[in-house]
Amino acid sequence: MRYFIVTLVLSTLFACNSSGQPTKQVKLSAAPAKAIAVFAEGCFWCTEHIYEEIAGVDSAVSGYTGGHLKNPTYEQVCTETTGHAEAVMVYYDPKIVSYSDLLDAFFTSHDPTTVNRQRPDVGTSYRSAIFYNTAAEEEQVRKAVMKWTPAFKKPIVTEVAPLKSFYRAEEYHQNYAASNPGNSYVQNVSMPRFQSFKRQCKLKLKED
Repeated sequence: MRYFIVTLVLSTLFACNSSGQPTKQVKLSAAPAKAIAVFAEGCFWCTEHIYEEIAGVDSAVSGYTGGHLKNPTYEQVCTETTGHAEAVMVYYDPKIVSYSDLLDAFFTSHDPTTVNRQRPDVGTSYRSAIFYNTAAEEEQVRKAVMKWTPAFKKPIVTEVAPLKSFYRAEEYHQNYAASNPGNSYVQNVSMPRFQSFKRQCKLKLKED
């Protein structure tokens, strides 16, 4: 346990001080026959891996949203002063998986009752949040919150906000869990989260 904690701290410090390519603002539109959804539920390494395993999801992009700073870097977001959350932009085919389905995945893949925290990660950048694109999506989000409220012993604290901008994270963050299976954080946090999601999820996964 002590070894894991030390390793986790060191890898977190390394990540927060690593230099990467500049972040880029992503256009808030999807390719034809595709749709986008944006979720924040803790470390985007974990979140990206979860959504990319759902059938009908084309890809999930790690990035930053919900804050005031333009083109934020990972180092800046780590200071917890930018207002941004680590998030993923999910590109999906609504003919295969619906927005409502993705909302169910959101509430089964993390704890939406903890304020600014997911497992070992603490801070506003790790908050639970859903960023909607349209009024219709906002209505679906509100209904999903009501639907899932009885499933938890504590109140849901998920932030519900309009999507104003999304900045793609540095390239070394993209597909991190899949590309770094030996990383201690991936082994001890990301994969257990994914396995927990698989046990609860009723959606079709790509590996099924």
